[in-house]
Amino acid sequence: MTAALRGIYTIWYREALRLRRDRLRLVGHMLSPLLFLLVFGVGLGRTMGGMAPGLDFMQFLFPGIVGMTVLMTAFMSGVSVVWEREMGFLKEVLVAPIPRASLVLGKTLGGGTVAVVQGIVVLLLAPLVGISLSPVLLLKLLPLLLLEALALGGLGVLLASRMYSMEGFQMLMGVLVMPMVFLSGVFFPVRDLPVWLGVVVHINPVTYGVDAIRQVMLGEAAPRLLLFGQPVSVAQDILAVTVFGAIIVALAIWSFSHQG
Repeated sequence: MTAALRGIYTIWYREALRLRRDRLRLVGHMLSPLLFLLVFGVGLGRTMGGMAPGLDFMQFLFPGIVGMTVLMTAFMSGVSVVWEREMGFLKEVLVAPIPRASLVLGKTLGGGTVAVVQGIVVLLLAPLVGISLSPVLLLKLLPLLLLEALALGGLGVLLASRMYSMEGFQMLMGVLVMPMVFLSGVFFPVRDLPVWLGVVVHINPVTYGVDAIRQVMLGEAAPRLLLFGQPVSVAQDILAVTVFGAIIVALAIWSFSHQG
């Protein structure tokens, strides 16, 4: 195994080991999606009514909650970068005889792994809202969850590469991540919106991740994302998230490569 691959594996394993040793993180990260599901699903379910024939608001909301869980967990992988910088550990990694790309890829893969595990835990609640969860559906969803996790995990690592305090990184959760969640179609269909809001929704990469997850989970009943008046397919959603993720990871590698 080359030094680069060994570095990626070691950093990935370190992130995965944290989850194994701190299983309460799974419980803690479950509270937020459950709160959103109960408050919005139960509270607005009667007001919103049926979203489509055979599809109620709770079923519409659930795939978005899964996507939101993966997004927020993956993005928080950047926290470890900031924490390690404050503790002085990051400096030791940066001077290690491995490419800076290994650090970025290891952190992104580690955060993505944790996010996918978290997403699977939430997925297990699908039968409670009337969505059938089969092994085939799980096999279709896992690559989508991993792709979204890597793309947004890369964003967290990129931003953390220029952050020097936990407070500053946490502030980003409020000014960046939460707007990305609310403007991605998690809580409402992204159709018939004002022009300016529609533009914001369509340049939001999370929109395409949520749309892909919703289409796979709900099938033909899923409200489709429209782009220039045409419905967006799952393949197009995947392409959009992949391009975004590749650009973000490349920028993260560049950012770390220009640090002493």
